[in-house]
Amino acid sequence: MPFEEQLVELFGSVPHWLATILLSATPISELRGAIPIAIGVYGMGPVETYILAIFGNLLPVIPLLLFLEPVSTYLRRFKMWDMFFSWLFTRTHRNHSENFERYGILALTIFVAIPLPVTGAWTGCAAAFVFGIKFQHALLAISAGVMIAGIIVTAFTLGGIGMMDLLS
Repeated sequence: MPFEEQLVELFGSVPHWLATILLSATPISELRGAIPIAIGVYGMGPVETYILAIFGNLLPVIPLLLFLEPVSTYLRRFKMWDMFFSWLFTRTHRNHSENFERYGILALTIFVAIPLPVTGAWTGCAAAFVFGIKFQHALLAISAGVMIAGIIVTAFTLGGIGMMDLLS
């Protein structure tokens, strides 16, 4: 069974508006999965879908931004986790620090806005934590990126549905 069908089945007994919020809040689908499902499967309108998906995608952002550092600090007491976080920080800084230094908060916004796998609000929060971006700046950049991604995904979804109508 394709992943999209599994998500629809998982939230089958939930009202469509709530399923859209929940799908958007999960790290696997975020709004990249929620918007096509809400419009294409649930038959929801694009404006309602966009608003619910943005809201859902931003729900975990504040807790993530606030608690990633304390959780990391706690876990670093254990050798395995300390090694993991040292590896992660070193690798991330080596591979991405040039872009973050050059473009600053704009890099985080663009990173979150690009609707591809492994980009989005959850990963944006992790990047903000790794690069030490202040809470207010990270929240603003991630929020802007989520809104841009929502526009892109909604436009592609509507364009894809329009193309399907033309072909049938």
